[in-house]
Amino acid sequence: MSSGADDRKGAGEAGRRGPGVRSDCWVRFTPAGSGGIDVTLESKVEPMYGESIRQLARAAAAGLNVEHGRIEIEDAGALPFVLMARIEAALRRARGALREADHPSYLPPLEPHARYPTTRDRFRRSRLYMPGNEPKFMLNAGLHKPDGVILDLEDSVALSVKDEARLLVRNALRSVDFCGAERMVRINQGERGLEDLEFVIPHNVHVILVPKVEDPEQVRRVERRIGEILARHHIDQTVYLMPIIESALGAIRAYEIATAGETICALTIGLEDYTADIGAQRTAEGRESFWARSQVVNAARAAGVQPIDTVFSDIADMEGLRRAVLEAKGLGFDGKGCIHPRQIRVIHEAFAPAPAELEKARRIVEAFEDAQARGLAAVSLGSKMIDPPVVKRAQRIVALAEAMADEAPPAR
Repeated sequence: MSSGADDRKGAGEAGRRGPGVRSDCWVRFTPAGSGGIDVTLESKVEPMYGESIRQLARAAAAGLNVEHGRIEIEDAGALPFVLMARIEAALRRARGALREADHPSYLPPLEPHARYPTTRDRFRRSRLYMPGNEPKFMLNAGLHKPDGVILDLEDSVALSVKDEARLLVRNALRSVDFCGAERMVRINQGERGLEDLEFVIPHNVHVILVPKVEDPEQVRRVERRIGEILARHHIDQTVYLMPIIESALGAIRAYEIATAGETICALTIGLEDYTADIGAQRTAEGRESFWARSQVVNAARAAGVQPIDTVFSDIADMEGLRRAVLEAKGLGFDGKGCIHPRQIRVIHEAFAPAPAELEKARRIVEAFEDAQARGLAAVSLGSKMIDPPVVKRAQRIVALAEAMADEAPPAR
């Protein structure tokens, strides 16, 4: 782990090194008064890519307006976007390397596979958390087909490397192919979180998760800052918000929070912090959190946004996960968080409509379409009238079944 700026000639360092590190690198930059940029490199891929890495390091220094100094790199198979983030972090940390008034950045190109949009009402059955300072988890995340990937800047990132994580997440948003998954970032609390937005909003992030929300004004501040950044960069795009309820006060004010902004697409809950806040032990049965989870579901439904359940923390217990997802579905949740790719398939299967549920939904949708075709205002199935919310839910069930059919591998 890097230690940030050190005392040796105002040097700064960033990144990771050691026997267990992969897809990452360590960089130290030592400023100098003359002599240009000198690059020293130790790399597992030196024969094939050594010169390219040196050229990238020199280009990064030039792009950041740094003319003189020594860049030392220990590379463990880092991709260019990682190298660029680590070099920039080391230069930023070196005293006197960057003038405070400049605040330049050296960005990788925004790749075509990183340009796709999202929609407010898309499926969010699964969202996969990844630490924002660990590139090895980001590279293949999309291959596991989560509905969303969360690049985390909050709890999974140590305070000493949060500045590095911002740069790495920013570059990942521009470079990594997440295979159509919704691109999410969980920011930090308070002012640090507002600063996080400056680094990620211009780079096609789809959803911002706002942690530990207890006051609607927390959401409004984030929404205002996002609007300012989008306007400053002339970006015509909606960035959605997903507030996280993680305390007793947050749960009590869930509806106020769910209606605090026009761009809120979902409301979710984090039970580790919630149970600690109420002084309870989190259990598999979940009796201690039943009220709060029900509060989140009802607040979200009343606000017209999606209710999303907490993560399941035991990555080895697939049957326990399946039971937890079925319970969440029974309470009215639309999705669940996950912390390991192996959880995604179980979550998707458990959220799939049961055969009887799907058949009933199809009959409702057919009745609705028939009524529309005949110009009828009322929709009925047999002798029963069908309310618009019932039709809407039935349409969503059918759409989910169709989406899951598209996800299924071809039959042998």
